[in-house]
Amino acid sequence: MPESKDTQARARYGAAVIAGERGKLPNPFPRDMGPNCGQYVQEVIDSGFTVDMMGRFEKAFAEKLGVKHCIGTPGCTPALAILAAAFDFEPGDEIIVSPITDYGTIMGLCAEDYIPVFADTEPGSPNMSASTIEPLITDRTRAILCVHKTGLFCDMDPINELGRKHSLFVYEDTCQAVMGRYKGRLAGTLAQAGGFSFDPEKTLGSDTGGCVVTDDDELAERMRFIGHSRGARMKPHFGRLHTERGYAYRMPACTAAITLGQMEIIDEQVAHIDKLVRYLTQLLGDIPGIIPLAIPDYVTTYSAWMTGFSIDPAAFRVDAEEFAAQVAEGGIPGTGLGKYYLMPAACTFLHEQSANKEYPFSMPPASREYHYSGDNCPTAQEFLATFIRWSSICAKYQPEHCELAADIVREVADRNRA
Repeated sequence: MPESKDTQARARYGAAVIAGERGKLPNPFPRDMGPNCGQYVQEVIDSGFTVDMMGRFEKAFAEKLGVKHCIGTPGCTPALAILAAAFDFEPGDEIIVSPITDYGTIMGLCAEDYIPVFADTEPGSPNMSASTIEPLITDRTRAILCVHKTGLFCDMDPINELGRKHSLFVYEDTCQAVMGRYKGRLAGTLAQAGGFSFDPEKTLGSDTGGCVVTDDDELAERMRFIGHSRGARMKPHFGRLHTERGYAYRMPACTAAITLGQMEIIDEQVAHIDKLVRYLTQLLGDIPGIIPLAIPDYVTTYSAWMTGFSIDPAAFRVDAEEFAAQVAEGGIPGTGLGKYYLMPAACTFLHEQSANKEYPFSMPPASREYHYSGDNCPTAQEFLATFIRWSSICAKYQPEHCELAADIVREVADRNRA
């Protein structure tokens, strides 16, 4: 008898994900906190909620990235959702999206009745590229949403060129790449807008939180109207008129305070992570049968939130799932496969809606039939079948932790050679 929905295990987030795990390597929790986090939270309390802490955070983050606007939100999913809601697209319009990502990337698209179209990845990479995107562009395509998975960048210059060629809005999901740099330019500033995550497990970890950054004045104002003001305008002698469907996706004051404090230590942390993940990549690459994630030359600062490696299936007598289990048992906490990151396979509701031709997959507003499964993106599916990841290589790592991790992987590899 199938398990009822009431008894199915729910997904966990933040510190709960690693609760009870034991290993030989550091994990992000308890988090290192910026020295002024407590002071900023106390300001909120002492002011009786009259201090504009969200505004202070927005101003500081915009200045840090060198952009005109930052719109604070309660998390990364709401950040991308208010951006989707701010678009003037029509139901049934298509957004091309990276296939290896988290549900939060596409939630806003689905809520606005846009149709996500998943581009395949480059071989050996978790990211899509201009060459995998271009064949999917149709007369209904309106935007390209690039995800910098694990903190590795999509190659943005060719993607932006493609966007200009087809008059498409290009934007970034930078939730795993905060303060990373592509050819010296900061994540989130590489296209027309960028969405960030400050959830507690992320590199710039707060209690939760997120934001959108952009240089587009009109877009920024529309996001504030839709995402902060709930689509409401004031009418004299009446009050609020909700002229559009909107949301109350404002960053809480204490979240803004903590995030502001965490910003003060992020540069040093990311520089440290960049150095350590490159060292770990080198060590893993020396193990026969182990294929670390390649770090392209255009990644000038690798703000790695997640790390991992692939195995050569022909080199071992166990599959990737068993290999990962042995690595976890050997002392690397949180090790496992990430097959659930393949959105066309993980989002079964998309499969059901499209198969049943439910709105917006009915015609109209859709202009053609859609099908969702792992087979939509065979290169991405093949990559995830042998990719073993752990979260995360955090700022607590030291060179000896990288060496220990490599030793653990080497021991498992040697034990299971074909």
